[in-house]
Amino acid sequence: MSYSVKETFLTVQGEGAQAGRPAVFLRFAGCNLWSGREQDRAKAVCDFCDTDFVGMDGPGGGRFKTPEALAGHVRGFWPDVRAGRPLVVCTGGEPLLQLDASLIDALHQAGFEIAVETNGTIAAPEGIDWITVSPKGTATVVQRSGDELKLVFPQAGLDPQNYTGWKFKRFSLQPMDGDRMMENARAAFEYCLAHPQWSLSLQTHKWIGAP
Repeated sequence: MSYSVKETFLTVQGEGAQAGRPAVFLRFAGCNLWSGREQDRAKAVCDFCDTDFVGMDGPGGGRFKTPEALAGHVRGFWPDVRAGRPLVVCTGGEPLLQLDASLIDALHQAGFEIAVETNGTIAAPEGIDWITVSPKGTATVVQRSGDELKLVFPQAGLDPQNYTGWKFKRFSLQPMDGDRMMENARAAFEYCLAHPQWSLSLQTHKWIGAP
């Protein structure tokens, strides 16, 4: 299969358990919970996404015909594959619409650990090194195990207590961005204090204007 990529860039992971770690972000085009078009937002399953995943016109975007071609593209963004722990974060949109066994193998061959940030509606293939699941709206989550469950908080109808029995190493609450972000951050802070199974995740990259 070919791969449709919105953008690729080197940055520092800004949120969750791996915050602060340099990583190549590989943003796939497309999502199964929203078209990404503003006119469809009101009827989307997830209507609060803060990323642009429509098309292939972003920096480092394009269509890649083979997994090896895409893995080579990703490798070109890492300063030195012999230095540090090369990490690629596969995100979107919904990356598991495209991330398959062949691409996982190719990225590993290129020297990368592979992280994925998924809404959990598609089962993750074998071989991913770090799985972060972020449930959205009324969507049914089938990927109920992994490394981190990261819940954007608050979401109407989603109670963090409903997830505490799932098989994750870390449970993170991330304040929903927007006009009420500080209010949401305080609510998430207070929830974590009262329910210490949960850790607070803040989007630190936004504080410094990083992508």
